[in-house]
Amino acid sequence: MADIGRRAALGALGGAALSSPLWAQQLVDLGFKGGGGRLPLVDNFPEKAAMLRQRSRGPLLETPFEVFDVGDRGVFTPNDRFFVRWHYADIPLSVDVAAFRLKISGAVRQPLALTLGELLKLPRVEIAAVNQCSGNSRGHFSPRVPGGQWGHGAMGNARWTGVRLKDVLDRAGIAPGASAVRFAGLDRPPIEGAPWFAKSLAVDHARDGEVMIAFAMNGEALPMLNGFPIRLVVPGWYSTYWVKALDRIEVLSAPDDNFWMAKAYQIPATPRASVAPGDKDFPTVPISTMVPRSFITNRRDGSTLAAGAPLALRGIALGGASGVARVELTRDSGRSWQTARLDRDEGKYSFRAWRLDLGPLPRGEHVIGVRCTASDGQTQLPGPIWNGGGYMYSPIETIRVRAA
Repeated sequence: MADIGRRAALGALGGAALSSPLWAQQLVDLGFKGGGGRLPLVDNFPEKAAMLRQRSRGPLLETPFEVFDVGDRGVFTPNDRFFVRWHYADIPLSVDVAAFRLKISGAVRQPLALTLGELLKLPRVEIAAVNQCSGNSRGHFSPRVPGGQWGHGAMGNARWTGVRLKDVLDRAGIAPGASAVRFAGLDRPPIEGAPWFAKSLAVDHARDGEVMIAFAMNGEALPMLNGFPIRLVVPGWYSTYWVKALDRIEVLSAPDDNFWMAKAYQIPATPRASVAPGDKDFPTVPISTMVPRSFITNRRDGSTLAAGAPLALRGIALGGASGVARVELTRDSGRSWQTARLDRDEGKYSFRAWRLDLGPLPRGEHVIGVRCTASDGQTQLPGPIWNGGGYMYSPIETIRVRAA
């Protein structure tokens, strides 16, 4: 595993590393039905290969979709192609690892300020888990909604290494009656008085033994833009909870009422978090667990193939918080389904690769759909999904192909 101290001086790259010239850039069309989904492919962000630039400051970098066509290389997203999402522009570009402290305060018996060395002495754990932005695929909502117009690339799958959050909290000793645990990092709000980005989990969830403080992904120290030196990993939950550059943990005696929990990232308390476009009269709840999704990765929408030739398809699926039970494909608008073969199971929170020989297609236009059923019974459904935040997009994905 890479030395966690090797990025202490990355800040020498400075803010210039987070900007991109507008000339000589390849534009990639994300295929939004309403248009407007052309993004520049750039390769001048620290520790990143070619990424789709949504925004430079704070960085929003999308993984090109072809990266997810894993073939035989496994389902883990390379660190240098892993998506990036920060809320504020003032993000850490360097970390003095010797001076860094993780502070644990609030309703605890013993406040702590742990060095990285002390943290790394705790028992290590590893888990494979998808990190997915709540607004992944937002650009596909119709009608469109405000926010980053992500295609399908605001997600990634990694093998995370770190320590159990439970072990850190137990060392501090949670006081009786504690309600929630709040997390914040080194990124700063743009103006005085603006809310620090902070998220919280119920105490029982924080101590479930799966939530971790990660210092590595895919066997390497976290890239700076993905949360170096440590970040929270909340398996099965959307990435808004996966606080990057984590440096503060506060145990609360009451439910968290900070802006990012009480106001932001709220979803309709309705099936599929969906309401009629423009509807504002509904109860809301904070976003939490991911829902099943699946994708065809080796054929693009609008592609052409030889009529009568075998059509071998492959792709990836995720089962939200319970794992992938089944992936099925249809070429007759859902009247019948064929079950795909699932590849190696890396754990219930991981991507799962799938494959299916769909058989030959007769000459003409065809619509092929794919759906995932999770182990808890949740299944992707057809039809539109809409909410004003552009969250939890998850209908059955389809592609059109032409057999000629």
